[in-house]
Amino acid sequence: MKIVCYLRVSTVKQGLSGLGLDAQRQAVEQYASVTGAQIVATFTETESGKLNTRPQLEQALHLSKVTGATLVIAKLDRLSRNAAFLLTMRDAGVKFIAADMPQANELTIGIMALVAQQEREAISKRTKEALQAAKRRGQVLGNPNGAAALHRACKGNTAGLEVIKAKAAQHALNLKPVIESLQGIGITSLGAVAAALNERGMLTPRGGKWHKSSVSNLLSRIS
Repeated sequence: MKIVCYLRVSTVKQGLSGLGLDAQRQAVEQYASVTGAQIVATFTETESGKLNTRPQLEQALHLSKVTGATLVIAKLDRLSRNAAFLLTMRDAGVKFIAADMPQANELTIGIMALVAQQEREAISKRTKEALQAAKRRGQVLGNPNGAAALHRACKGNTAGLEVIKAKAAQHALNLKPVIESLQGIGITSLGAVAAALNERGMLTPRGGKWHKSSVSNLLSRIS
């Protein structure tokens, strides 16, 4: 059995310090040892779990597909706290295992996904309530100079658009092996490529489903 390991932390600080990563790595390596599995590769991501666009996860999924390996994570919530994302992956036939629940079936994963999303929503609610309480106490939140300060620092709308373009370009680069693989088996039309990407659980740079127009933009960035 071949496995691809995926580790994730939510902040750059955690990523640099290794906080949380060591425990995750130990969990997946222990799973590999117990099952006698061969670790093909390990991917580490520093990104919020509520975001669906994650280049390291996309690479891990791609490698799993082309090698026939199983994606292994330490805990289900390391993959995502978004139930729709998890269930889409499950329904698309992406085979993955949580090291802390190796015997979980599709029903278990569906229930856990919904519980994980409820947890994320509860955290968001508590954060909003804390901010509202701070405002009632008269505490000033955020940048008091607002957008003016961002423009003075040359970080206004132009910079924001550049960031979006850079992310889209990186996303295209990460998907290039997937596109080449599809073209290699004769899937070349915009509609067929869009359908294939959706079937494989691949997401657009904005975390949505693929259409002919978005595939056209992707191919332009790749070329």
